[in-house]
Amino acid sequence: MTDNLPPPSREHPQPEYAHITESKFWSSFHYAFSGIMYATRTQPNMRVHLVIAALVLVATMLLRLDRLYVIAVIITVVVVLSLELFNTAIEAVVDLLTVAHHPLAKTAKDAAAGAVFIASVGAVLVGYLVFYQGIQQGGPRVYTAVAAVPANVVLIMFAVVLIGAILAKAFTGRGTPFQGGSVSGHTALAFAAATGLALIFHERPLVAVLAYFIAFLVAQSRVEARIHNVFEVLWGAVLGSLLALAVFLLARPGGVL
Repeated sequence: MTDNLPPPSREHPQPEYAHITESKFWSSFHYAFSGIMYATRTQPNMRVHLVIAALVLVATMLLRLDRLYVIAVIITVVVVLSLELFNTAIEAVVDLLTVAHHPLAKTAKDAAAGAVFIASVGAVLVGYLVFYQGIQQGGPRVYTAVAAVPANVVLIMFAVVLIGAILAKAFTGRGTPFQGGSVSGHTALAFAAATGLALIFHERPLVAVLAYFIAFLVAQSRVEARIHNVFEVLWGAVLGSLLALAVFLLARPGGVL
């Protein structure tokens, strides 16, 4: 009698979960995070702003800033990231509603990008005012520490990074030797100039802050124009900074030159 019975099913019944979008409360969070993830995935500027925000927040913790300063930093970070999301939304709506190129569509995108730019400039000013004391005291200390580094150390670092950049450009095959490719030359020149100014005017840290801010804008423009990605721009920034350090250490009193 038991031989005619079907074998017991080995398949376990799958538990039934309610999808998050079925709940009005949780679906709002789901869609919000979807928008943040979309902007992070498609917008290079959003990724840059997130990295900078993380670094600034860590700096507030390491420097043990007062609560009011931390509040100012958090508000600034929130404003910049929110405007970047708003800029992404404007671009998506404009692309949806316009088929052909239209001057007003360009105006809408430029205005949204301008709002992000103004917020970014304000964030730099707030950061300088918040970290003023640390920057003011750190400038001469950094200069003294850099001046004590042997010149051959920086030269070796620069040579290693340059070799890595040449290998990356050779194997990726992107761009030409002087345009595009795995290293951003514009970014390298901008950060070399910024590092040089920071070393020359080490007693005036505001000059260094402004110089590096301009260098960052150059790097951001290369990413935004899709000539380079974030890694290629970072590669250029490291190369330029090391080159400026090498020149400084070789030309200092007691150096090789």
